Amino acid sequence: MSVDLASEPGVDRWLVDAGDVEALAINCLAALGKSDHELSILLTDDERIQALNSEYRGKDAPTDVLSFGQMEGEPFASPIPMLGDLVISLETAQRQADAMGHPLAAEVRILMVHGVLHLLGHDHIEPGERNEMAAAEDALLGCLPSVPEWPTSSGLIERAGG
Repeated sequence: MSVDLASEPGVDRWLVDAGDVEALAINCLAALGKSDHELSILLTDDERIQALNSEYRGKDAPTDVLSFGQMEGEPFASPIPMLGDLVISLETAQRQADAMGHPLAAEVRILMVHGVLHLLGHDHIEPGERNEMAAAEDALLGCLPSVPEWPTSSGLIERAGG
């Protein structure tokens, strides 16, 4: 199992409160039966994620999490299956955590689950997909270690109203 975690300069003020992101990612992969896969995670700020969101999605605004799957397209030889890359804006995550009344680490947990499910092919554009992804978020959140006062079964999709 390989989780590559990096953080960009400027996010230091959020890193301690974000929790053990690497352990969280390892637990997500294990719960999904993907412990043999590689996952890369970049913790960044709104400026950087906005640039990526604009470049890759045509949306010139910050977002909370971006997923870049490596399981799409032509496969390439690799000793470790590559799941993909997640980019999480700790700045947006902190705003969302504040709005929801829970710690940043709880929000990062929710964003990690959402992003990893996107890497596995889940989406939430159509109502049926949205319901399926919401159920998958809730199921995965329920498998992960949690803190009693953190939200444990409400992912981004359910929180947005399904």
